[in-house]
Amino acid sequence: MHFCEDIPAPKAARLTGISRNTVNRYYNTFREHILSRQYKEVMRPSGEIYVDESYFGARRVRGKRGRGASGKIPVFGLLKRDGKVLVTVVASVSRAALLPTI
Repeated sequence: MHFCEDIPAPKAARLTGISRNTVNRYYNTFREHILSRQYKEVMRPSGEIYVDESYFGARRVRGKRGRGASGKIPVFGLLKRDGKVLVTVVASVSRAALLPTI
């Protein structure tokens, strides 16, 4: 209940009398379940899906050649026609790494 009310883990631990580590473990479990349900809902194969990747991190250094992706975090996203979005951080944007996600 405290997780849904956006109460931080230390405060939830004090309110419930449970250790902070246990509350953190519960919160992480809740987050994983929410994420897995979102994946299942967004990833139902139907209609058009738009796919793209982007890089996040430090700004590109002027004067350097290339697209400036080294040292940046690749993020992969899917957008369904109905507006649902799935975004995930990936280790690589190679075909072999992305096909299982698609």
